[in-house]
Amino acid sequence: MDQKPHTLLAIFEAKPGKEQALKDMLISLIAPTRQEPGCLNYDLHQSQTNPAQFMFYENWIDAKAHAAHCQTEHIQRWRANKDELLANTSYVSAWQLVDAR
Repeated sequence: MDQKPHTLLAIFEAKPGKEQALKDMLISLIAPTRQEPGCLNYDLHQSQTNPAQFMFYENWIDAKAHAAHCQTEHIQRWRANKDELLANTSYVSAWQLVDAR
């Protein structure tokens, strides 16, 4: 059986007036994260209907690779600064690929 990727959706909403600051902070996470071992993709999206909302679509080779990502310096820096940018608690959920092939 082939191992399926560990997939996450992480959704964030900026405080009013903090949209660009949140976007800049999230963009700063992309390059170092994509260099991490086990990162298959780390893609940032912005809502077409609410520009204050952002979503990362992430795929990792396994949960262990994602756990290592959570301990990196850039993610720790994000966690230390996120409360000043976020309107509410972020939403992160893990997903499993359903492959009908």
